[in-house]
Amino acid sequence: MPELPEVEVVRAGLQKLIMGTKIGAVRIHHKRAVRQNDGDLAHQLEGATILRVARRGKYMWLELDRSFVLMIHLGMSGQIRVNELPSGHPHVRVDWNVIRMGEPDSYFEFVDQRTFGGMRISDQDQNGEPSVITHIAKDPFDPQFDVHHFADSLVKRSTQVKRALLDQNLISGIGNIYADECLWRVGLDGTTPCELLDRSAALQIVTAVTKVMSEALVAGGTSFDSLYVNVNGESGYFSRSLSVYGREGEPCERCGNPITRSKFMNRSSFHCPTCQPPWLLP
Repeated sequence: MPELPEVEVVRAGLQKLIMGTKIGAVRIHHKRAVRQNDGDLAHQLEGATILRVARRGKYMWLELDRSFVLMIHLGMSGQIRVNELPSGHPHVRVDWNVIRMGEPDSYFEFVDQRTFGGMRISDQDQNGEPSVITHIAKDPFDPQFDVHHFADSLVKRSTQVKRALLDQNLISGIGNIYADECLWRVGLDGTTPCELLDRSAALQIVTAVTKVMSEALVAGGTSFDSLYVNVNGESGYFSRSLSVYGREGEPCERCGNPITRSKFMNRSSFHCPTCQPPWLLP
């Protein structure tokens, strides 16, 4: 599933291509793409002007000249393309004419092979933020992210450190890939109980995860197959720089011992047993 860097790459591309444009005729090609929406999405959107493309963690939305915003979640395989002509892609779920004054229409397409992603209208809270994500914590790239509050909260959690990093109510935007990369950089096993961490370790964790996601942003995100692309249909290349994720049996870049894969919450974790020894409760 796309994590913060991948969603930010898409958001930044959309900001350049559709900010200030008007939404023309909207077509819904698959009802699962709008399954969470209340009302007729096409009718709600047509004629709206896009003021800004915003993001928090893995969640993205279009700010409109309306009393609501359009939430977009990429799910596992969602893509957004902006093309000069309709692509004819078999997995286009929603599309619309992009109207720009004095220019021919282009076409916004939400493509989602597995149909886990989707779009929905959300109203806004008193701060102008989408009400459907008020429970989602700020991410490390948010100017209002409080690193000290995060550190204080992390060490009080009665769970394992990797589970805490994936908790979007504590810190948003981190998924399985960047959690593993971050923990390798700080030399922590993901099963380490948070109560064994001190505040200094918690600050090292947030520094490491911010750094690894910043590097991924520069590389355009991480692509393991053709399902993650930016708005121009290009893949990200940070997978070439991953130190542990997806590298089972390969030598650790630090110590040379093999990377290990283990089961974790119906998915896989990757770590170096030598550089990331388990911490045990006394």
